[in-house]
Amino acid sequence: MTIVRQPLAEPRTPRPTLPPYLSIVTKYYTEGSTPSRDECIAMVRAVAEHGDRQAFAALFKYFAPRVKSYLMRLGTLEGVAEDLTQEAMVNMWRRAATFDPAHAGVSTWVFTIARNLRIDHLRRKGNQLSESDEGQDLAMDDAGPEEQTYAAQRESDVRRALGLLSPDQAQVLRRSFFDEQPHAQIADELGIPLGTVKSRVRLAVRHLHRLLGSHAP
Repeated sequence: MTIVRQPLAEPRTPRPTLPPYLSIVTKYYTEGSTPSRDECIAMVRAVAEHGDRQAFAALFKYFAPRVKSYLMRLGTLEGVAEDLTQEAMVNMWRRAATFDPAHAGVSTWVFTIARNLRIDHLRRKGNQLSESDEGQDLAMDDAGPEEQTYAAQRESDVRRALGLLSPDQAQVLRRSFFDEQPHAQIADELGIPLGTVKSRVRLAVRHLHRLLGSHAP
């Protein structure tokens, strides 16, 4: 019996493997700390360039409660504020590549996304937009951790100030801003002209601003 020797196969050279992507959060960001402006920018870039989920989670954890408080401070109902916050965070993920730190910080960018979503929501519901909705200053860059406390206090101030308005003004303002009812719906339900609703809302907002200003620290 003749044994035919098979040539030994040359050992395969292992393919060089790329090191796994290490999240920027693992590298630089300490869990539970407040990210600096530069860290926020770096995390948004990591989301845009690498789909860094840990960076997105850190951004979500930091910004989501602040965005919700901001929306509620504008008079948005809590449930609606939660939905708009979720949508804003999804937009932050999807549009991370469009962020330009030369134009704005991450805070301003995120709050602008949330503000625009709120305006779109109000328009879909037929609400009249106020001047503050159309042109509100969003200089919230590097907002500190005390913003949530301020937002809650401010909301409490608004509700207390409502009690100082006339019953007619307080009624339409609650329906318009807290219940987010269109002015036409308020007019129908209260049995008053649409122009009366708009007039009461304008007067109520003017009085509310004056009352809140007198209680400002």
